[in-house]
Amino acid sequence: MVGPHRVVRGPIDDVLRELRPSTLVVDVFPAGIGGELTVPDRVRTVLLARLLRGYAGRPVRFDQVWTVEEATLPPGISGDVARLELVDPPAPSLPIAAGTWLIPHAGPASETAELIAYARECAGLEDREPRLLVASPHPPPGDVDHIDVYPVWPLFAGAERVISAAGFNVVRQMRPWRSKHRMLPFARRWDDQFTRAARARREIQR
Repeated sequence: MVGPHRVVRGPIDDVLRELRPSTLVVDVFPAGIGGELTVPDRVRTVLLARLLRGYAGRPVRFDQVWTVEEATLPPGISGDVARLELVDPPAPSLPIAAGTWLIPHAGPASETAELIAYARECAGLEDREPRLLVASPHPPPGDVDHIDVYPVWPLFAGAERVISAAGFNVVRQMRPWRSKHRMLPFARRWDDQFTRAARARREIQR
């Protein structure tokens, strides 16, 4: 929670009492990550909703819900639900060598290794031997080339293929280049990467 010139940390009830906000914007989880969310009276509530496998606890009733992707919302969560299109802030284009297959992933090394193996499997099916480039804050396992850059999406246009998980941001940002996107969804507690990947693949086939 961000105050005027500081970050306030602690149990959500304590933070809300200290900050006394007029509006509370909740990112994704309608009852908090663990069902801990309660809201004092006279605080306007806004939810940024996306695809989830479920949620913990009892959702708050929000004054406004903005959906950033197709999502199943809890019954009665709000009387005002509207679509919100996200736009990434401008970023300089980044050069990438021709024929490069990009693997963006900020997750654990074990998942990065799975994505590298999946990229090699896809390359074999296409009878290709591309340069693989992992974009991550952490060096990848093995001898694969690595770049630590943020944001990574300016590399997408120049990559020959993008091999990634099926997180919300990478799937959204790859829509203009969906035909060269290969997704390997991972299991998450709440985020439904498998449904998101299936939807994206249906869009590619249209």
